[in-house]
Amino acid sequence: MAGTLNKVMLIGNLGDEVKMHYFDDKNCVGRFPLATSESYTSKQTNERITNTEWHNIVVRNKAAEICEKYLTKGDKVYIEGRIKTRKWTDDKGMERYSTEIQCDEFTFLTPKNDQQSQQSQKSNTINTNPQTPKSAPSKAEPEGDDDLPF
Repeated sequence: MAGTLNKVMLIGNLGDEVKMHYFDDKNCVGRFPLATSESYTSKQTNERITNTEWHNIVVRNKAAEICEKYLTKGDKVYIEGRIKTRKWTDDKGMERYSTEIQCDEFTFLTPKNDQQSQQSQKSNTINTNPQTPKSAPSKAEPEGDDDLPF
């Protein structure tokens, strides 16, 4: 294989409000935590176990402003982007690392009240890179016909 791929697709719930940071050159960054969970039944104890993974999401400029305006803690959202690790030095001189999801596209999945839902239906899917439009991801539905002999 000649190339590489860095692509992430997540569906989860916001763990906090979108935190905005504005720069002098009129650019901005929005950050928020996203929780994804998986559940299974333990074979030993027969109890339901849920594991939650937290992801640091980063959106930029107009997309960040849209997220700040419409997303609130607990909302479900689809995120598409790439993984990026940042390195910095903290106040004590220690090198620190942070792994983030740089968001390229998102779709709001939590229905809002009538006033907001009319506006979000007009542009529910946001592509943060308008030069390269992408089609919405789709999944093939498995057929429910279990009576087939093969």
